[in-house]
Amino acid sequence: MKKLIVVCIALLPFFLFAQPPREKVEAFKIGFLTKRLNLTPDEAKNFWPVYNKFQDELEKVRKQRRETFRNPQENFDDMSDNEVEKMVDTEIIQRQNELDIFKKYHPQFKQVLPIRKVALLYKTEEDFKRKLLEMIRERKGEKERF
Repeated sequence: MKKLIVVCIALLPFFLFAQPPREKVEAFKIGFLTKRLNLTPDEAKNFWPVYNKFQDELEKVRKQRRETFRNPQENFDDMSDNEVEKMVDTEIIQRQNELDIFKKYHPQFKQVLPIRKVALLYKTEEDFKRKLLEMIRERKGEKERF
């Protein structure tokens, strides 16, 4: 099974070019997490359904947040103080909603993974974000050179 995972990760870059950008990112993230967490087959079988639900809930909250705060900098001058206050209060509530999702899924992660891998999961997610930003910056730099 480990060989299968290694082969899948090795072939991942070839599949990424045939997919839309969002799917490329998701495929890269799955490979990144799988490799870093070094999931056993049993862990993977139990982990991914929980993680996918976690991500779905986070995405709903984050989508609402993006819709609420499309271009606030452009609108600040046109907004009353009460409107700005309401917008900031909504931002705080939405951030709390994200934290509530983490609090909800943390015990579930501990049920399907050893605690060291749960801790590593949180760190690896941050590492993934940094790696993705780095890749975006590199691509942007390549485009600017031409």
